Parts: sequence; C-alpha cells; structure tokens
Amino acid sequence: MDGSDVTGTDFGLWVRGVDYMTGWREAREAADEANLAFLGSGFEPSELRAVAATDDDGRGVVRLVGHPTAVIRLAGLLQQFADGDGGAA
Repeated sequence: MDGSDVTGTDFGLWVRGVDYMTGWREAREAADEANLAFLGSGFEPSELRAVAATDDDGRGVVRLVGHPTAVIRLAGLLQQFADGDGGAA
C-alpha cells in the first residue's frame, strides 16, 4: 500500500469502527419479510425483490430492486390499498 487511505464515505468502503453488521442484520430481516410479501402477492424474485444493505453510518437500509413493470404493479397495489378502507388516505 502506498499510504493512501481508501476508507470512508468518499470511497464507498467501510469506515473503521462502524458496526455495519447489526444494521445489515436488521435490514436482512425486513428484506426477508418484504420478499415473502412480494411472493405472496404474485411477484417472482427475478422481477421484484428487497435487498438488505447499510448506509455510511451503519444503519440498515432495504433497497427495492425490480423491473420497472413490476415496480409499477407494486405501486398500483399500494395505491389500491391506500384508497380502500384499510389505507392511509
């Protein structure tokens, strides 16, 4: 190594001392639940899935990965839920 420090948020690598595993585990549990719900709603993992990750501070995040048509279909389902009796609207 030439003495360059390639850790930190500017390089997209892990920062020393940040607990990424705890956040990732939490995100993984949430992603698993979302993926089960997607399967139960008729989505295939190849078209829509939740993926566990962490942010720069080690907090868990869940990213949605999918084909645009599947995401549009999911948005439609969520809109129907929000417009119905059990929704937020």
